[in-house]
Amino acid sequence: MNRKKRFKKEAQRVSADLRHRRIIQFNMSKYESAVEAGKERYSDLSRAKYCAAEVKNEVLGELPYLLETFERNAQKNGAEVYWAATGDQLIEHLVDVLHGEQAKMLVKSKSMVTEEIDLNAALEKEGIESVETDLGEFIVQVAGEKPYHIVTPAMHKSKQDIAELFNKHFDTDLDLSAEEMTGFVRKLLRKKFLNADVGITGANFLCAAEGAVAVTENEGNAFLSGANPNLHIVIAGIEKVLPSISDLALFWPLLAAHGTGQQQTVYSNLFFGPRKGNEKDGPKRMIIFLLDNGRSSVYADKVLREALKCIRCGACLNACPVYRNIGGYTYNTTYSGPIGSVLTPHFKDFGDFNHLSFASSLCGKCNTVCPVNIPLTHLLLHNRQQAQKTASLPESFINKLLYASLSNRQLMNMKGGVVKNSVARLVSSQVMKGEKRLPDFAPKTFNEQWKKHKKR
Repeated sequence: MNRKKRFKKEAQRVSADLRHRRIIQFNMSKYESAVEAGKERYSDLSRAKYCAAEVKNEVLGELPYLLETFERNAQKNGAEVYWAATGDQLIEHLVDVLHGEQAKMLVKSKSMVTEEIDLNAALEKEGIESVETDLGEFIVQVAGEKPYHIVTPAMHKSKQDIAELFNKHFDTDLDLSAEEMTGFVRKLLRKKFLNADVGITGANFLCAAEGAVAVTENEGNAFLSGANPNLHIVIAGIEKVLPSISDLALFWPLLAAHGTGQQQTVYSNLFFGPRKGNEKDGPKRMIIFLLDNGRSSVYADKVLREALKCIRCGACLNACPVYRNIGGYTYNTTYSGPIGSVLTPHFKDFGDFNHLSFASSLCGKCNTVCPVNIPLTHLLLHNRQQAQKTASLPESFINKLLYASLSNRQLMNMKGGVVKNSVARLVSSQVMKGEKRLPDFAPKTFNEQWKKHKKR
């Protein structure tokens, strides 16, 4: 079964799963009330979004320069910087580093880019234990699953689901409260932090002028992952760069408001490199991997490059009526929802994943909630146009015929409703495979009816 058919089958199954829908709607309702309160703290939210979008436009205009600036300043701070064209290339180099450090166990804070390259599975093959330290990521790792959502990885699980999971794997009491389960995980992970050879974090932003890595979080796990082990490894996509630390005053609150509804996340970390000679704390060594993995091809497309402005707040997923009904796993990708449907076909094989560009009602709500004003529906339509280049010959022929006919008034007026409806039924059966039925054409053309009624 190809990916498109699998997607449709899974979407039908999940959308009919009422228990799953109740859990998601309950968790989404908590998010929505928090985010509404978070946005109300702004006296002029539209102005803040406009300013953030303009900074990101500046970044896209100077991306190569800003990345080189970041590299140079990070190296001045004592960090090692490596570039990786693909996920496989990054993993190969990273594994060499870990073997050189004789690492057996590492702690990892929440990072979608490491999910993108399937890092945990690669490390497991090398005999290296990778422990997720974000609570949500820890839950799905124990369950043998992937993150369901880019901000709230375990959104699809109820409290009882988690209690049963912990009981199965750790023999904890089934009646533990949420606070007690959190306390249990905190105690378990504290030992991991103290014994880890290496810590891996992602990066919310890379500050070019200072060569600093900015990571924002709510649990303190990123700080412990970056500060406690002797080696701190950062893995970040090349689009994460900002001109300066001064831009964080705009971006950190926007990310918090749209991601969780907070005014500011609990921990806002800035990593400037390994510890200096006069410092007692911090890692002895810091390595930063800058990952391309399809981002350059997105950047080369002057329309599509706007998708690289994304700050991974998850707002478009939570707003999307399709995501809310079919869930995160149906997409079968690291990045789901509207932004995932835009980017995934270009990060992976376009032919295998371009069906995601059609997994949208184009209602436009994702556009309105985006904190950096990414025109997501426009980009989805752009992908759909690109998908026509890989369409089958019959589909391509019919699409061209429809375009030529529907865009030419004289051709449309040549035949009446009977002929047009015959063609529409052919399109429905051949292109839409009978899944949709085009509306019937009127017996007479618009021009014929206009002339008839105009005389009255």
